[in-house]
Amino acid sequence: MEVQGTIGNKTKVMVAIDESGCSHYALEWALQNLRHSLDNSDLVIFTAQPVADYSYIYASSFGATPPNLINSIQENHKKVALAVLERAKEICGKKGIIAETITEVGDPKVAICEAVEKLNIQLLVLGSHGRGALKRALLGSVSSYCSNNAKCPVLIVKKPDQQESAPAIPIMRRAQSWLRGNQ
Repeated sequence: MEVQGTIGNKTKVMVAIDESGCSHYALEWALQNLRHSLDNSDLVIFTAQPVADYSYIYASSFGATPPNLINSIQENHKKVALAVLERAKEICGKKGIIAETITEVGDPKVAICEAVEKLNIQLLVLGSHGRGALKRALLGSVSSYCSNNAKCPVLIVKKPDQQESAPAIPIMRRAQSWLRGNQ
């Protein structure tokens, strides 16, 4: 019997990133701390291209948005996403790890959870922006949403200067243990 989402004996691990230093730190952390698990896993690097908010454009032009402006915004989002993925591939390459890169258009938190399900991911790794409770409540949190809605375990990595309590080492051991148990 094969574990769902594996190719042969390989587990699929996805690191979701954006242009923030927090998400790139999470990628570096995963490459360093999950190294032995990644040797027997497929690594997917995912980023979401946000859907452009046209409401301010419509308001400023009384409902007539020039098509070239919309195309320009969409093209800019695509360029940013591809640059983020290229940087991530370079980081992986320096560690000798080959990763598949994927980008989708949509709300990042929803797109990440949909990709987890579609790709049959076994472990999702996310960076934390370290927002306080009030900002999280007002702005929402991708990591919070994904930890509640993703169809796999979620490992949230905080940068050391964001650590409010114990370091993530116990979490790392649980993640590695989980990965070993599913191979």
